[in-house]
Amino acid sequence: MAHLQGAERARYVQDLFGRIARRYNLMNRLMTFGQDMRWRRFVIRKAQLPPDGRLLDLATGTGDIAFEALRVAPQAQVVGADFSLPMMFVGQEQRLGPKVRWAAADALSLPFPDQSFDAVVSGYLMRNVIDIPQALAEQRRVLKPGGRIVILDTSPPPDNWLKPLVSLHLNVVIPTLGRVVAGKDAADAYTYLPQSTQVFKTPQELAELMRQAGYEQVSYQTFALGAMAVHWGQKPR
Repeated sequence: MAHLQGAERARYVQDLFGRIARRYNLMNRLMTFGQDMRWRRFVIRKAQLPPDGRLLDLATGTGDIAFEALRVAPQAQVVGADFSLPMMFVGQEQRLGPKVRWAAADALSLPFPDQSFDAVVSGYLMRNVIDIPQALAEQRRVLKPGGRIVILDTSPPPDNWLKPLVSLHLNVVIPTLGRVVAGKDAADAYTYLPQSTQVFKTPQELAELMRQAGYEQVSYQTFALGAMAVHWGQKPR
């Protein structure tokens, strides 16, 4: 699953998120012990969105980051974009769903004009795309000069004495929760997600890819014993 490449991997990921859409929010709360909402609030703080600014939440899923942006900046124009329509259908049913402008989109070829947004944020996108540099380039294209990019994603467990504990959570706890909560039809999703985490870029590697893509002031902060990271940077003015 995590070893799939190219279009085959893209199709698998799209189908996977469609199958887990109805249980996605509940599983996120359980897998992260409720910490995922705190990380999303951190993403919006780092986006530094103007009160009436325009924000793109890429791979919006059920819209949690988009909703957080609207709570912080109710007058902002927030676009939630994803290639999983079932995930967005769930988001549209939420209380703030009507306030988000939902859009079907491929992260490698965004359907938005150049310099459209003050900030582009994403949650759990980058480890699933088949071309990270292209995804970063597209986000840079649609950002206004001086606009902010913020990326929330998992990271491989760092090599320290806590690694066995983090690996146990990834390889045993999450798949077990997936089978119990999401059901047998979605069980493979919660095997793929830990696998994709463990083969993803380290925080340092992702930060370097952001610099190579032309972003300035790139930095990051890790959470969850190093298994989660938020990266941020700025498009040159």
